[in-house]
Amino acid sequence: MGEGIGRELGYSAFGENLTTQGLLETEVCIGDIFQLGEAVVQVSQPRQPCFKLSVKYGAPDMPLKVQETGYTGFYFRVLQEGLVSKSDSLIRTSRHPKGITVFYANQIMHRDKNDIDGIKKILEVDELSESWRKTFVKRLEGNATDTKERLTGDKRE
Repeated sequence: MGEGIGRELGYSAFGENLTTQGLLETEVCIGDIFQLGEAVVQVSQPRQPCFKLSVKYGAPDMPLKVQETGYTGFYFRVLQEGLVSKSDSLIRTSRHPKGITVFYANQIMHRDKNDIDGIKKILEVDELSESWRKTFVKRLEGNATDTKERLTGDKRE
């Protein structure tokens, strides 16, 4: 049962394109490379839950709850296109040498927002997505970032 929403969650319950088992955010790093069928993909950033989860499940605080867990899933960039089937395994072929886990990146992005050393460590990963890079650079420059619109859908200031 999904905690707090009182219903079973099936595949793609969070809008994901790929559902995996056993690949935890505490073990997957930004920049890790995986083989998926004929395709080659690379982890580029953690997912960021948005207000659409609230709408889908009628739970206004769900995006924030998911974000707070640090278990948000992650995005891949495609390094090599290829055919993929549901029977294909996702196999890590390369672990990024910096070892910045998705969980750690979430921690710095959402909880320890003023951890300058943590931000700098994450920015050392060239494979980090441009959007996350921009957010962290803004913080280093002393500019706060607001997540209200993403989490609630509310565009008002």
